[in-house]
Amino acid sequence: MAPTTYNIAVLPGDGIGREVIEATLPLLDKLQHGANFAFRFATHPAGALHYQATGDALPVATLAAARDADAILFGAMGWPEIRYPDGTEIAPQLDLRVELELYAGVRPARAIPGIRLPLADPRAREIDLVVVRESTEGLFASRGKGTIENDDEARDTMIITRRGSERVHDFAFRLAQRRKSRGRPGRVTCVDKANVFRSMAFFRKIFDERARNFPDIEARHHYIDATALDLIRKPWDFDVLVTENMFGDILSDQTAALIGGMGMAPSADIGDEHALFQPCHGSAPDIAGQGKANPTATILSAALMLDWLAVKSADAALAHAAQRIEQAVDEVFASGQIIPFEFGGRDGTGAIADAVALNL
Repeated sequence: MAPTTYNIAVLPGDGIGREVIEATLPLLDKLQHGANFAFRFATHPAGALHYQATGDALPVATLAAARDADAILFGAMGWPEIRYPDGTEIAPQLDLRVELELYAGVRPARAIPGIRLPLADPRAREIDLVVVRESTEGLFASRGKGTIENDDEARDTMIITRRGSERVHDFAFRLAQRRKSRGRPGRVTCVDKANVFRSMAFFRKIFDERARNFPDIEARHHYIDATALDLIRKPWDFDVLVTENMFGDILSDQTAALIGGMGMAPSADIGDEHALFQPCHGSAPDIAGQGKANPTATILSAALMLDWLAVKSADAALAHAAQRIEQAVDEVFASGQIIPFEFGGRDGTGAIADAVALNL
């Protein structure tokens, strides 16, 4: 029987985005050899440098290809000196979230064996949590719509809808159920500022309503400021956190720091029909072209992609392939033989990717 082919739209983007994608694709190619699945990769332009050259950050053809693909593998986009006329940065990933309704921003943070962690407490080795960020509304709903009145007052409006909140809360609870089946606590924490803002009280109210549909999962509340504190004091107590867009943007960087930094932090933007997978880091112009970029976040994002495709397509072989990537990454760093530049080592993009390939 011919293998099932999955069409992957590849958007390398800018800076080190291209380098980490180039390091990851051969790993996916290796996994498909002899398997009952296959990948068809198609690369498409987008990003800040493309905008600088053409005036278009996300071409219509690229958006159409992303919409038609089975999944999207994304590098990094943006360049500090290249901006829209209103002063904001080029960020096609935000446009894709809205256009494809990628409402669940999934930001896992898991302590990887052998990676030096910033917290001295030995329990930091137990960190294994996921921030689920509502990614289509919240404060980000004002992107491109904010106003400045008489150069005296600026306004951006937060939008929280019932539809947007229900679907992201349900996603978080279903994720907690999957994680519970794999040995995690089965707990979702709603992170908000319901003691101050009506919009946040509404977000929490809907959380409580949806929690009743998941009696097997523990539902908790935590204010955003207390969450930021407890992610330093006791991050091992968290399982799944669900929160508004801006809060999630901030917390996901904090949780990435807990496991060694952005180079170790994968992510996914998931909707009901489409999904995009990318490292949490940006285009890093300061190290672009030097071969120093850590591709681990992108490699683990590819594992997230395989896991999502496995669930969507009921393809257990893809789930096994995702586990192979995660195990290979763990083995590489647990060995102590590979140390990325950001940890004081001398191993760059190619060395890390080659080591993972040898362990697949």
